[in-house]
Amino acid sequence: MTTRTFIKESKEMMRDGRIRIAFIIVILLLGAAVWISMRQYQNVNARYEAAKAAEREVWDNQGKKNPHSAAHYGTYAFKPKYPLSLVDQGVDKYTGTSIFLEAHNRNEAQFSAAADQTGLARFGDLTPDFVLLFMIPLLIILLGYNSFTKEREMGTLTLLKSQGISYWKWIWGKWTALFLPILLITSVLFLVASIVLSNLQDFGVFKWESLFALFAIYIVYYIIISNLVLLISAKAKKSGISLVISLCVWIIACLAAPKVASNFAEDRYPFPTRQEFAASVLKDKKAGLDGHNPWSKESKLLEKKVLEEYGVDSLHQLPFNFDGYRMQKGEEHEAEIYLKHYNHLKDQYIQQSKVYRNLAFLSPYLPTRFLSMAVAQTDYATHWDFADAAEDYRIATQKFLNNNFAQNSEYGNWSYQADAAFYKQLPNFEYDPPELNVILNRNSSNLMVMGVWLLGSFGLLFFIPKNL
Repeated sequence: MTTRTFIKESKEMMRDGRIRIAFIIVILLLGAAVWISMRQYQNVNARYEAAKAAEREVWDNQGKKNPHSAAHYGTYAFKPKYPLSLVDQGVDKYTGTSIFLEAHNRNEAQFSAAADQTGLARFGDLTPDFVLLFMIPLLIILLGYNSFTKEREMGTLTLLKSQGISYWKWIWGKWTALFLPILLITSVLFLVASIVLSNLQDFGVFKWESLFALFAIYIVYYIIISNLVLLISAKAKKSGISLVISLCVWIIACLAAPKVASNFAEDRYPFPTRQEFAASVLKDKKAGLDGHNPWSKESKLLEKKVLEEYGVDSLHQLPFNFDGYRMQKGEEHEAEIYLKHYNHLKDQYIQQSKVYRNLAFLSPYLPTRFLSMAVAQTDYATHWDFADAAEDYRIATQKFLNNNFAQNSEYGNWSYQADAAFYKQLPNFEYDPPELNVILNRNSSNLMVMGVWLLGSFGLLFFIPKNL
């Protein structure tokens, strides 16, 4: 019975011109989205490699100068574009691509793609994740909205009952006929992505397990959507009603629920404005040690402490340049201030994420979206990790420079210059994103919600025969 039902439903789909046109449109959109994303991925990473090499060359060839001057001269930390961003670009276009690392300041990532786009960007980009998250669920609705209602409308339901059909086999036949085309389309997309990514050289480390995890996430998402569409079709009296209800569910799940969750999270745990954040940082800076001000109260207290520690009564008697030492202590104090305020931002982000996870039961779209971005390493959590790694590198760089100034010059000697070869000793900035197991552990609640949606939708589908 399952096989016969599957063959019957498949033939009807192939005969329907509307469905053939819809399939062609979705496939063309996917092909265009993959090609556009591939070109963008290659271009962005080519620019990344070029900018990284050029900036390092500038740093290595800055010549003889005072190390603290080099600290103000600064350098850049560049964020790479990861392989699975070809499938899901996440928030990459909004988060910026590079961070300027300089003395006394922790800067935010800049040069985001969104800042350079025109007003047409409000209509969205054609990306694989857009097709996967929005268009394919619409295709599922088109394929399955009348799976059961057409049996009532054509009078075949009574005929099937008279033949003593097995309801379970009948339902599974229809489910298989609905889901198999979606499985094929999704499999082809990920197969193409795997071929493209595995053949790209020097543009990130491609990992098969991450691609399989992303594929599994979308397959579960489509199973849930298929179950809901069939459930609506079984309960609705007419095909038109089933179509309207299914589209309403799509609008609520894919458009309304994410916006409601976002607004609710931002309302409960708002971020400070840029002006408020800068004012709070400046206030704490003024209340602490300024490495450039030797006459402040905090500088005098540090001076007294160091003289007592080394048992001398003059800064000239110290075995190092106190100016460099004071500036390093000032850097450490300012780094603690930035850590405090950025940790507040991160806490707000964590609280917002908890709200999102709590509201993920509203729609299967929400956990799917979060898991997709996380596995593709294009979510805010990965960006925070990159920003923290850049800040750790900035702090280490300042210590590297200030310690050289302190150890190789005398107090008051601001004319000291380090050799040009010294700057080449600074290690390159490298950032390794979290591994897949870490990402999945971070998103365990989203995985649980996806599991609840999967089991719940199948559970409701099992009750169809009692009321069909």
